[in-house]
Amino acid sequence: MTNNTASSFVDSHTCFDTQIAQHIAHIRLSCPDRLNAMVPEFWLELPALVRELDARGDVRVIVISSTGKHFSAGMDLSVFTNMAKQFTGEPARRAESMRRSIFGLQDAFNALETVRMPVLVAIQGGAIGGAVDMISAADCRYCTKDAFFTIKETQLGMTADVGTLQRLPHLIPAGLMRELAYTGRNWSAQEALQQGFVNAVYADSESMLAAVMNIAHAIASNSPMAVAGCKTMINYTRDHTVADSLDYMATWQAGMFQMPDVMEAMKAKQTKRMPEYENLKPRQAMMKGIE
Repeated sequence: MTNNTASSFVDSHTCFDTQIAQHIAHIRLSCPDRLNAMVPEFWLELPALVRELDARGDVRVIVISSTGKHFSAGMDLSVFTNMAKQFTGEPARRAESMRRSIFGLQDAFNALETVRMPVLVAIQGGAIGGAVDMISAADCRYCTKDAFFTIKETQLGMTADVGTLQRLPHLIPAGLMRELAYTGRNWSAQEALQQGFVNAVYADSESMLAAVMNIAHAIASNSPMAVAGCKTMINYTRDHTVADSLDYMATWQAGMFQMPDVMEAMKAKQTKRMPEYENLKPRQAMMKGIE
């Protein structure tokens, strides 16, 4: 068994600061002076960072929070400006290029959904436009009482295209989701809580982050194999029938259900101590195994 603490690690990018401690990676949007708008670098840095954390093997939970008054103002104007430059040339090739550009933007948030560990998001102030796409791809959402959400794209003359319209129908009632998309109105923290979009509402950012970190520690104390299995199965079930999901579950267990973590959990409970689980294999080790 490995020690139940992970090595501390601090890293900075253009749009994010990251710290890893006790198996929890804390990513902070770090551009409050521009309302944490999603500039071109954001769309490249986020998926690379999240997948790098996944590849380590010792990270069991990702917490994403923000700095400043608002969580994020959404896609920065510079991204639209760059995309506008593509509206030239032969129509079919222009459309094919645009389609690939949108795939690239979608990939930034798909990464939150496909990594092995849960992603928890702590939201203060506004989560606008692309920020709703982002948090919809997370496993759990928490916010402050002053938080609000808006599918802003509709009011800007376009259809949201990076995941909101695909994920929100699985998270909130369909009628409400359509209303929010059609109107682009602000959606309050209390309404989001009532409809189950967020797990809890807190008085301020400090109390919210403290509570979210407590949840992250609780997750990190469990078997990372068990938690990864939960995320895989929950995501699969969302997109498949019950029968298909049960079949996949049985196949998963046939290979993934092993006794070491179960025995460690039982021994820890009997001796009234915290369990110590082996980390997941880092991606580098997996790649070396097939070289």
